Amino acid sequence: MSQHSQYVAKAQTLVSQMTLEEKARLLSGNGSWTTHQVERLGIPSIFMADGPHGLRKALGPNTADSVPATCFPTASALASSWNTELIQQVGAALAREAQANDVQLLLGPGINMKRSPLGGRNFEYFSEDPLLAGQLSAAYIQGVQGEGVGTSLKHFAVNNQEFERMVSDSILDERTMREIYLPAFEISITQAQPWSVMCAYNKVNGVYASENPFLLEDILRKEWGFEGFVVSDWGAVHDRAKGVQAGLNLEMPGSGEVNRKKIIEAVNAGELPEKRLDEVVVSLLAVVFKAVEHRRTGFRADLDQHHALARQVAGESIILLKNEDQLLPLEVGGKKKIALIGAFAKEPRFQGAGSSQVNPARLSNAHDELVALLGGSERIGYASGYDLEGVTSAQLLDEARQQAKNADVAIVFAGLPDSHESEGFDRATLDMPEGHNQLIEAVSQVQPNTVVVLMNGSAITMPWVAKVKAILEGWLTGQAGGGAIADILTGKVNPSAKLQETFPVRTEDAPSALEFPGLNQRAYYGEGVFIGYRYYDKKNLAPLFPFGFGLSYTTFAYSGLTLGAASIRDTDSLTVQFKVKNTGKVAGKEAVQLYVREDKPVVSRPEKELKAFTKVALQPGEEKTVSFTLKARDFSYFDLGRRQWTVQPGRFDILVGGSSRELPLRQSVSVEAPVAVPVLTRESLVKEFRDHPKGKEFYPRLAGIIMGGAAAGTDPKRTPQEERARKKAEMSTLVFVHDMPAYKLINFSEGKFTEQMLNDILAQVQ
Repeated sequence: MSQHSQYVAKAQTLVSQMTLEEKARLLSGNGSWTTHQVERLGIPSIFMADGPHGLRKALGPNTADSVPATCFPTASALASSWNTELIQQVGAALAREAQANDVQLLLGPGINMKRSPLGGRNFEYFSEDPLLAGQLSAAYIQGVQGEGVGTSLKHFAVNNQEFERMVSDSILDERTMREIYLPAFEISITQAQPWSVMCAYNKVNGVYASENPFLLEDILRKEWGFEGFVVSDWGAVHDRAKGVQAGLNLEMPGSGEVNRKKIIEAVNAGELPEKRLDEVVVSLLAVVFKAVEHRRTGFRADLDQHHALARQVAGESIILLKNEDQLLPLEVGGKKKIALIGAFAKEPRFQGAGSSQVNPARLSNAHDELVALLGGSERIGYASGYDLEGVTSAQLLDEARQQAKNADVAIVFAGLPDSHESEGFDRATLDMPEGHNQLIEAVSQVQPNTVVVLMNGSAITMPWVAKVKAILEGWLTGQAGGGAIADILTGKVNPSAKLQETFPVRTEDAPSALEFPGLNQRAYYGEGVFIGYRYYDKKNLAPLFPFGFGLSYTTFAYSGLTLGAASIRDTDSLTVQFKVKNTGKVAGKEAVQLYVREDKPVVSRPEKELKAFTKVALQPGEEKTVSFTLKARDFSYFDLGRRQWTVQPGRFDILVGGSSRELPLRQSVSVEAPVAVPVLTRESLVKEFRDHPKGKEFYPRLAGIIMGGAAAGTDPKRTPQEERARKKAEMSTLVFVHDMPAYKLINFSEGKFTEQMLNDILAQVQ
């Protein structure tokens, strides 16, 4: 018997001894952060806390009332590292701090797709790509749970806007859901088995996520084999009895007697089987017992070590987007004067706003860290440039210009204040505050050597991009971000991060620009599978900076791409190998990326999709061989007609390189697979019979019902003009017939072709 099975068996024994009232009480929280106890049966409670990038154990309603904890970079920054091993270390550190503060469950990670760059909570999510988000999430979960603390994977599912988030209905087809919005959850669950999953506020195709059996039971448990419990987002419960029936275990926060009575009434009325109630309680209690058994009483976390890890992680999360004339790194032992401009240099924005805010154990800023690294304040000038809301003035701009003129290099710190980017609302624009843009323009006019350091949780526009020489995307890099920025600027750390989301040139370029956010409680996912780089590729639209892009202080060369076979069956795996070499003069890390492209798809598919990645550390001149293994799923699309993953036989291109728009290596493989034969029904189009192995026998009969004498052939008595007119009419009729559902032939034939005749044909083509 597995360890989890032992917890389940213990829970089943105790549930069999419970009253209906006790079972119902367990399914609602005891306040905001704990579960209920059942003292007479020795059932303990557990404590849960926000924790995507740092422990937020609330001691009161405000962030300042939470315990001091290490504030790591937010998810958008962590994901930019493309480093699963490092993210696993972050997860382990978070768990150690949870153990030290008697917390059994961290509410994270958040892995919803960045459908729109305007999403207000994008800083808390990993990526626009499900594979990247899923692999990083699995590493995070393994890190946390390896230290005996549970995670709560969120927000399940299709939760992509903050506007009207408690009532909005995400409306999309199953293919889009399966290919874009579910895979990150699937990867996380099948590879890492989080102890819990948090369901989202929104509806999905008309059914609230908190009471959606298709999501919570059919997919999550039956298809993916999820073993833990489902908890509601705080306040996401709609109909509690329906939620229990669908598989929602725990309501948070607690609602006292309100929903407890509804569960009891539903059981007594026969609307909710008590057997189903028992199953839902057992799943919750099994995790409670697991969590309590892994509790480490008296444990203390090493916050100094965690601060050092936070600085290391932040250093791998900061992206070098531009570096003309090798302006960076700054010379540590030189005499050049540096102007630090922008209030964020001293008062950084280091984390997102909302429920995930951490009370940092300590906090560094780039100004003080650069003074320390560059050898004293005499080389460094400072001007605030704007207030903390991003508002500037003529006086502040004049002070900034003066500092810039008197320096050899100006570094402008800019980004998004909390008021521009937070949980609870979506962004109205991708633009930074006007004061930040004005400051960059003003400084770049008087100082040719201008560097911009950005502090933001998600994509922004850069109208000044051509006017500055260097740009660092500093994200929201946590309590040690100031030191990490200084490390990158001075070359102490070589930048190796890459974009986990596409940066558009302008707001209107975003894939969902016409339908985001969904209004009137309806969010229509009209762009389908084409979000992020998939959209920009399909539209052949140049972004400001593409997915997967990031520069380094060294250079890398790719070569020697080889495939394990030129042709494979869809049941085989394919080995892909290639070499990466550091061709520069300093050590560096490269996030290598592999994409797959189908040559002639039968459905509209992205031009390419990320299917594998890894991060490679290389000394100057060093070369390493990278190997990936691709399987059938990497070549598949979700067939809506058959409602299953399907490989279409044909040629696929394997593309390898350093970003989605820079893929120097390419090889093709032929994939053999059974041709998907659609099931013919009375709603099938006539042309589908023509292309069907069995249906083609009956195609002439079906087409002839309307074509009749239209295809009478050439008549020598017709003039050339009459013959051309006849052929044109025949073609028009044929197109009309081909796009007609088979059952309509009954009416068009005035009953000569009957329902029974159609049924007889359908019986023979199955």
